[in-house]
Amino acid sequence: MSDYYKTLGVEKNATQDEIKKAYRKMAHKCHPDKGGDTKEFHKVNEAYQVLSSKQKREQYDKFGRVFEGAGQGQGQGQGQGQGQGFGGFDFGNFWQQAGAETGAGAGFDPNDLRDVFERVFGSRGRREENEDIKRGDDIQVDIELNLEDVLNTSTKKVSILKYASCARCSGVGAEPGTKVKECKTCRGTGRVQQMQRSILGTITRHTVCPDCGGEGNMPEKPCNVCKGEGRLKNKEEIEIPIPAGVDSGQVLKFQGRGDAGRKGGRAGDLYIRLMVKPHSTFERKGDDLYTEKEINFSQAVLGDEIEIPSLEKNKKIILKIPKNTESGKVFKIMGKGVPHFTGYNKGNLYVLTRIKTPKILTRIQKDLIKKLRHEGL
Repeated sequence: MSDYYKTLGVEKNATQDEIKKAYRKMAHKCHPDKGGDTKEFHKVNEAYQVLSSKQKREQYDKFGRVFEGAGQGQGQGQGQGQGQGFGGFDFGNFWQQAGAETGAGAGFDPNDLRDVFERVFGSRGRREENEDIKRGDDIQVDIELNLEDVLNTSTKKVSILKYASCARCSGVGAEPGTKVKECKTCRGTGRVQQMQRSILGTITRHTVCPDCGGEGNMPEKPCNVCKGEGRLKNKEEIEIPIPAGVDSGQVLKFQGRGDAGRKGGRAGDLYIRLMVKPHSTFERKGDDLYTEKEINFSQAVLGDEIEIPSLEKNKKIILKIPKNTESGKVFKIMGKGVPHFTGYNKGNLYVLTRIKTPKILTRIQKDLIKKLRHEGL
């Protein structure tokens, strides 16, 4: 899994200007038209798309690279990405396409055009800013798994304390039958204008409205249950789908499954961090499994068929030991490892065989070994 900071060659505390300069340098170096590698060029673009966004960078620093969760939460995330613009048009793809068609050789940087666009029109509209103020918080939950659990897709029940929409006011924050009115102070914008005098003259700036808290409206009569919040904190038990092949440290993201927003605002996201516990018999490396098996001297010399422990319940693995097997020989069993997280195949099982030396021998065994020593074995 690539590190976005290493991909661009910057430190984790790099400024946005440093990230932009590093991106331009790496994009020029890796661009296919300049003889660069296409895969590396895509990696550089992916890293910059995350680190150039304040929200995406904060999520990456906190959770690492995340995987979108399946099910209900994923469906709710449709059309809410930051790249979406007017009428569902994806401006993120527009910038990439513009750069691809113009070419790096022409000196065009799509992010320069993006900067100009945002300075002129604003990166977000007033309505979206108000929605962010009311947006619910993200929630992170750690789940421990046994190694056996990752062999198949499964579900885990977790109990979390989170904000849920108020049933009495349906999340609006106002008493049923009463209205939500436009804030008279800011006239529904959520922001007020302040003027300050300085040695350079009068400076005008916009700040959050102190009366409505930036929401642009206020309930005529706050809800008696949630006190105008539009949400209440409750304990909720949810089922989390766990894909097969997951590994420790992997994070699953479920959009809209975090805290409910204030007064009908967007819900936050739920992040599930998975931790796979160590196994007593198997060691996992990627999708491959490693184990050790002791065999007798006679089995190593004459050959035999032995049973190998398996992670799968009620399934046996038979390993054929050839004649004259030396201690330390590693056998590879195809397809008996962990399923690939993004594919249909499985890793392999590697068995390290060691010849067992008995600590206690019977009289007959001692006599036999003496005869073997006499024969030069």
